[in-house]
Amino acid sequence: MVNTVREKLTHPVIDGDGHTIEFIPQVIEFFKEIAGPDLTRDFEASICVDGLPNALAARNAGGGANRIRAPWWTGPTRNTLDRATAMFPKLLYQRLDEIGLDYALLYPTHGMFALGLQQDELRQTACRAFNIYHARLYEEYSDRMTAVAVIPTATPEEAVAELHFAKEVGLKTVLLGGLFSRKRNNRSYIDIIGFDDEQNYDPVWQACEDLGFSPSFHASGMGWGSRTSSSNYVYNHLGHFAAGQEAICRSLFLGGVTRRFPNLRFAFLEGGVGWACNLFSDIVGHWEKRNKEDIQHYDPANLDREKFESLFQEYAPSSFQNKLSDLDRSLRVLSDPAEGKVGQDEFAAIAIENASEIADLFVKPFYFGCEADDGMNPLAFNTKSNPFNSELKAIFSSDIGHWDVPDMKHVLHEAYELVDEEKITEENFKSFVFSNTASMLTANSPDFFKGTRVEEDVLKLQKS
Repeated sequence: MVNTVREKLTHPVIDGDGHTIEFIPQVIEFFKEIAGPDLTRDFEASICVDGLPNALAARNAGGGANRIRAPWWTGPTRNTLDRATAMFPKLLYQRLDEIGLDYALLYPTHGMFALGLQQDELRQTACRAFNIYHARLYEEYSDRMTAVAVIPTATPEEAVAELHFAKEVGLKTVLLGGLFSRKRNNRSYIDIIGFDDEQNYDPVWQACEDLGFSPSFHASGMGWGSRTSSSNYVYNHLGHFAAGQEAICRSLFLGGVTRRFPNLRFAFLEGGVGWACNLFSDIVGHWEKRNKEDIQHYDPANLDREKFESLFQEYAPSSFQNKLSDLDRSLRVLSDPAEGKVGQDEFAAIAIENASEIADLFVKPFYFGCEADDGMNPLAFNTKSNPFNSELKAIFSSDIGHWDVPDMKHVLHEAYELVDEEKITEENFKSFVFSNTASMLTANSPDFFKGTRVEEDVLKLQKS
């Protein structure tokens, strides 16, 4: 059975973010092969505590104010075929035409929680077990789908080691942990990769470049900030992917990672593109007012004190007049001369000399995963509102396997509604479901699609 939308398209459809639902007993078996029975018992406890993924269950342990309403009922059940499809590679492979997909990137479900495990050996071994699971089970279906490796990033060393292992076992795409919970002076905080790094993560980006990987992030913002409701999962879920992805994207940009590694492409998944349009515009606005030259407009040393006092005497309310001697107290509020002695150029890491460079350092390397039902997807293609008439690189992210998709057969139809409603063009749609993802994956790995169903179409795209 062929999907009716796919049937009328003149280009392939690449899913930039589908999901597997791992068969945990098999993952546990792989874990035991690596680490033995003792650590395996810890792994089993970490994967599922009273039905909750451990990363969120740990926050619930204290109850009361510490408890949050974590994800629940997150996979299909009434649609039993779809539940099985997400778990069994052969079934998904057989249904790809029915779903409307020519090629699919498949991210883990339980494997993503392994990235947040606090114990070093447990986290590292868990990620490896999930990577072995996906490499072995999906290898024979590589002409139409590829599973994604999970890469722990608590330290640069563990990330580099797992990147090399992923390459060894044939995994072509990688998911990095972009947010990590740490403690300083007995206080917990969220460390965001790429900016103000306590450790040097440049070896990680270099390894990605050397090994032909395009780093992707699927970070959750649930459980921190305002998303800590103890009673309502929807309240915690709304916007949490966008919040997590925005934090990492902002970090990579201001940390100068895209300047130092111009050949890398980065994907931020499931948060949509609305936040990215806002961030892009906001960065331009901030640079135009607070770059190293224009910040001098606000240097307290540039205030003409004599002129200000003259204006004070002429225009200040009468109740102010006997307080002129105390003027400094007011002038120093958020305008302390000492502030400018360090860190005056807050864009130093990216060495921008003119605003147009921001487009090269933001638009070119960043890709944004957008689900089919996201009404903000057209913003990516709105060159009238995006700075420098830019088109951001939205990539089709089906999210099959999760509750967002009640029926896998409908996801491509839902995406195409934007064309039917004349919110995007056919050419925009081609970029969304094919060209953007293809260009991202081949930028650092030209032969990524060699031997796949979409190889010829990608070659034509590369030559165009």
